[in-house]
Formats: sequence, structure tokens, C-alpha cells
Amino acid sequence: MTTLVAAERELAAPQAPPAGRRKGSGMNRKPRFAIAVTVAFFVLLYLPIFAVVLFSFNTKKSLTVFEGWSLRWYQAFFNDAELTESLQTSLVVAAAAMVGSVVIGVLLAFGLVRARSRLGGAANVIMLIPLITPEIVTGVASLMLFKGVGLQPSLTTLMLAQTTFSISYVTVILRARVAELNPEVEQAAMDLGATRFQALRLVTLPVMWPAIMSAAILIFTIVFDDFVLAFFTSGVDPQPLSVRIYSAIRFGIQPSINAVGTLMLVGSLVLIAIALLIPRLFGRRGNSFDLFGG
Repeated sequence: MTTLVAAERELAAPQAPPAGRRKGSGMNRKPRFAIAVTVAFFVLLYLPIFAVVLFSFNTKKSLTVFEGWSLRWYQAFFNDAELTESLQTSLVVAAAAMVGSVVIGVLLAFGLVRARSRLGGAANVIMLIPLITPEIVTGVASLMLFKGVGLQPSLTTLMLAQTTFSISYVTVILRARVAELNPEVEQAAMDLGATRFQALRLVTLPVMWPAIMSAAILIFTIVFDDFVLAFFTSGVDPQPLSVRIYSAIRFGIQPSINAVGTLMLVGSLVLIAIALLIPRLFGRRGNSFDLFGG
């Protein structure tokens, strides 16, 4: 009995760490090479962005010497009729592509997930092809298609191309969310007197709103910043902002372009913040949804 008690006390006593794992040993040292590579990565990634932001406030017309702080180049941007027109064009195209691709993408996501045929699996694979196809191939193909049907590059062709290209992104994002939905919830709503459309509108769509809004913000950002597809499908006038900037820098980089880049960066950060806040906002309100009320 005494021997058993002594053995239990010995097992319960804290064990000393092995010699190789003691504090201060080489096992716990931070790898200096990995830290150096990480620092170099972030410097190379963010230093050009920092330079663009910094020189957008430069008083001197220089991209190498910073003399002082000024809003001169922001004023030059907003006083430039061509740049502001291009900004409006990019916003209109991004909004149109966002609305069109989200509407079609939601319908496709439901169809692909709930299709009970072999075509559903094949369609799921086909939807991934535009995501892995080089964008320059998509741009050339779109241009050839529009030329073949007699459409000249214009604002209409640009909207059509951007909307078509964005549908795959929306479908892939929403397809995973639709697959997580329980169809029995919709069936319960219909058992309580709702039509199929009411069950979709009042039960299913409120649950999907965070994913839909996130997909919409992503599409708006992608289309607004896109250059390759816009270059092949836009006309001479009006031109989206990305194409206008490309045309301007061929004659030399102006400090007003830095102001445009800074504004685009701020807009992207705002959209990212909204995308991060939307799931939390809808998550808090999701518990208050009534079956037939919002």
C-alpha cells in the first residue's frame, strides 16, 4: 500500500522538461532568416504604395524629390474633365456589372446546387473555366465576339463583357453558401402557408445576404480596377479610369496619377472594411428575423 501511494505521488509531481526543450535552448529561438524574408517581403510590397501616397501630396512636380505637403494634384485631378469623366464611367460600369452578375449568379448558384441531373456536375466544372483562363484571352475573345455580331467597342460592350466575366466569381462564392442551406427550412415555411417565392424571399435570401453583399463588393472592386478586359472592349470615348491612366502614363507619369491611385486605394480599403463588417452586422440581426417578416 505504501509503495502504491509513493508511486502515485511520484507520477503526480511536475516533470522537468527535457534538456532539448528547456527555456533558452535553440529550439525556441526565432529563425532570423525567416524574419528577414518576411520583412523584405512587406517592404517590397508596401513601399511602392507608400511612395504613391506620399508623392500625391508633393508640392513639387517631381516623383523623386519631396518638398512639402499640398493638395495640388488632387485639385488637378478633379479639375481634369477627362479623368473625372473616366472615373464616372468606371463607377457606372462597376455598378452595372455588380448588379447584373449578382442577379444571374444567385440564380445559377441555386440551379447548380439543387439540379438533380448529370448536367449539374458538368456545369460546376464549366463555371470554373473563366476563373483560370488568362484575362487577355478573355479580352481578345470578347472583342472578336462583339466584332462578329456587329457591335463596336463602346460603353455597352464594356458592361456586357464585365458582367459576363464576373458571373463565375459570384456563382462560385454563392454556390458554397447555397450548399449549406437546409431545404427543410423552406419546406417548413411552405407548410405554414408561404408560397415558394415567399419562402425564398423571406427565409432563404435573408440568410444569404452576407454572402451576396460580399460577392457584390468583390465584383465592384474587380471591375473598377480591371484593365485588360476594359482595354479590349471599351471604345475611344468614354474610357474607364484604368484605360485612361494607361493612356496618360505613355507620355510620362504625372503626379496627378499618384492622386488617382491614392483615391482608388482609399476606396478599396473602404470596400474591404464594409465587406468585413457586413457578415457581423447580419450575424447580429439574423437572430431577429421572423419567418414572414424581415
